[in-house]
Amino acid sequence: MIQKIQGRVWKLGDQVDTDVIYPGRYLPILDPAEMARHALEGVDPGFPEKLQPGDILVAGSNFGCGSSREQAATCLKAAGVTCVVAKSFARIFFRNAINLGLPLVESADAPDRLQSGDILSVDFEAGLLRTGEARFRFPALPPMVMEILDAGGLIAQVRARLGREGTPEKSGAA
Repeated sequence: MIQKIQGRVWKLGDQVDTDVIYPGRYLPILDPAEMARHALEGVDPGFPEKLQPGDILVAGSNFGCGSSREQAATCLKAAGVTCVVAKSFARIFFRNAINLGLPLVESADAPDRLQSGDILSVDFEAGLLRTGEARFRFPALPPMVMEILDAGGLIAQVRARLGREGTPEKSGAA
């Protein structure tokens, strides 16, 4: 069960759209590892080399706006981003990220106070962000969303659920 994560912060601004997260010219790429090599290239061409597994993105309002391309969430997860904290998310990006098992946290205050390089702890169970002495509360994610994240994404969650429901002890077979 995903309860706590910790990582280095990369701070971004407001209105970070999907074309900045994953530029459209790379849409023909299907391999997530190759997609990761272009994550946030629209912010800074050297950004993909800066990202390390475990990093956390922090942004302002409407993160993931623009097109509904799932590749934006895919490339971030494949690049090792463990969480995105923002003031708000575009709804389609939010759903795509959760479906892929990438946790998102909405916080009105944290993005203004966090800086690139900070080490941020995210406690999903307590609804708490921590860095140094600073503490920020966030609304708990619904249990269904946490179940999807815990499974590693929607497809993994459905496969696990089908596997459990198809076992003899669950189906009533002897």
